[in-house]
Amino acid sequence: MDYLLFTYPNCDRCDAFKNYLKETKLGGQELSLAQKESKLRIREFLGQIKRDEKGAIVIPVFVLREDGKVLGIFNDHLELDSWLKLRV
Repeated sequence: MDYLLFTYPNCDRCDAFKNYLKETKLGGQELSLAQKESKLRIREFLGQIKRDEKGAIVIPVFVLREDGKVLGIFNDHLELDSWLKLRV
């Protein structure tokens, strides 16, 4: 499994997710949405990403993949942790 983690600078939720990932064996890539390339990359997941009541994307966006297929999209490291524990 690998991941893409879309974040913004100075985001406490993003930092918490990054700290959680340091304790896992998952390999992946962090993409800052402050950069144009990352904004273009997140577009391929727009149909699956959670939005708030105003339609804004809920950050961070964690895309878990296996063999190129999306296994899940999570916005909180606790959601991911629960999901991973169910797979064991």
